[in-house]
Amino acid sequence: MNIDGTGRTKVADNIRETCWKGDGTALALLPCEFDRFTYEDYATRGVRFYDLKTGKTADHPNKDLYHLYNLCWSPDGQWLVATVHGGMGFKHSILALEAGGTKVFDLRLPGCRPDLSPDGKKIAWGASDWELCVADIDFGGTAPKISNRRAVVKSGEPIKIYHIDWSPDGRYVAFSRGPERKTLHGAPEMIGNRAVGWNICVADSGAASLWLEITSDGNCDKEPDWAPLGAGGAR
Repeated sequence: MNIDGTGRTKVADNIRETCWKGDGTALALLPCEFDRFTYEDYATRGVRFYDLKTGKTADHPNKDLYHLYNLCWSPDGQWLVATVHGGMGFKHSILALEAGGTKVFDLRLPGCRPDLSPDGKKIAWGASDWELCVADIDFGGTAPKISNRRAVVKSGEPIKIYHIDWSPDGRYVAFSRGPERKTLHGAPEMIGNRAVGWNICVADSGAASLWLEITSDGNCDKEPDWAPLGAGGAR
């Protein structure tokens, strides 16, 4: 759809956590594992690609992908990163997947919800409920390589920090921040759950704990994304 919400086009049913290909020509989709909705964010099976020009959907060549969530496509279109939970022989890991092949690599990063920078040279993720990190990532070798890991934001209990997302210029990261709460459906950061008291924040990606809150209503504000504004910057 257009940025103002008009011109919507339905692309799939029973799908969650789509992401864009770097050139904007396609979407990667995570099909739900079950027909009935579940609050478990990893209840997915397979990966599909939707071509915006043709309107056709194709399956990922690796048929053994399941229990992935928070999918992110590299800017050059060659790689996907995602979290896996209880699937593919992993307990809980952040993976790099060939977008056009079957190779799978464990990046050996603690935590979940990875996001690749717009230049494809850095990765951000939640190392825990209380720490957001960034690191350099190199896809140029026989296997992706992680280096120079550092914390960007830390938080003390019971205030969680989640859903880190790079700005288009790579200078900042946005994230969600709010109190831990116990509900029948699980934690507030999960899909479909209310997150009362949660707000959106922005941090300097090159500093430690240099951040500010940009919403203050606590109205379940979470999972931020950025919109490029061209040469003038981003929002």
